[in-house]
Amino acid sequence: MADHSIRNKVVLIAGGAKNLGGLIARDLAAKGAKAVVIHYNSASSRADAEAKVAAVQAAGAWAVALQADLTSATAVERLFADAVAAVGRPDIAINTVGKVLKKPLLEISEAEYDEMSAVNSKAAFFFLKEAGRHVNDNGKIVTLVTSLLGAFTPFYSSYAGTKAPVEHFTRAAAKEFGARGISVTAVGPGPMDTPFFYGQEGVDAVAYHKTAAALSPFSPSGLTHIEDVVPFIRHLVSDGWWITGQTILINGGYTTK
Repeated sequence: MADHSIRNKVVLIAGGAKNLGGLIARDLAAKGAKAVVIHYNSASSRADAEAKVAAVQAAGAWAVALQADLTSATAVERLFADAVAAVGRPDIAINTVGKVLKKPLLEISEAEYDEMSAVNSKAAFFFLKEAGRHVNDNGKIVTLVTSLLGAFTPFYSSYAGTKAPVEHFTRAAAKEFGARGISVTAVGPGPMDTPFFYGQEGVDAVAYHKTAAALSPFSPSGLTHIEDVVPFIRHLVSDGWWITGQTILINGGYTTK
């Protein structure tokens, strides 16, 4: 039977420099991963990526930071090639990359739409493609989406709309890679207590989101915390391997499908 533990596994995390990706990197290293590749998008995230490398190494794993703008297929190909050259073929590939835009549909420009599509859909598609090429047999692939995929709400058309295709990409990849024992899932957190959330929301919206989940009264902020999500990621890339082709919303009862 295949080994589905995290111990001695090679992990690649797109967007692993900060917030949820950074905590996933530290968590999997602490659980015995052999090596963690921490991807970051641009020079502005380099210091965060280097700090995560130090944290992962302190936890006992080998670590390397690699920069790439994943909105081109060539860049995604290079990221995987560089990762393999640095630490070997990954057993676990996790894509946490995303971009939020909260704006009325009538005000979204073509340039804004193109950017949202490139970050949330195109990058996710080619990450799955390269993961399918490079992840070892019996590996695990996870893409972060959003709980807004289960919402009926205004103003997030370009965000939820460009994350929605990842559900279909995930199902197709799960079917196509399943013969090699690879599980493929998507995880949609609720509004998270990170700078990624607050940068797009006004005071009234923040107040609403902090009370919108069924379990909000039991959360320190009323929102989803990255610590709430990481245990599910850890499960999906280890003992939870039998879950594949699914989109799982982790949000304390904020929304459902």
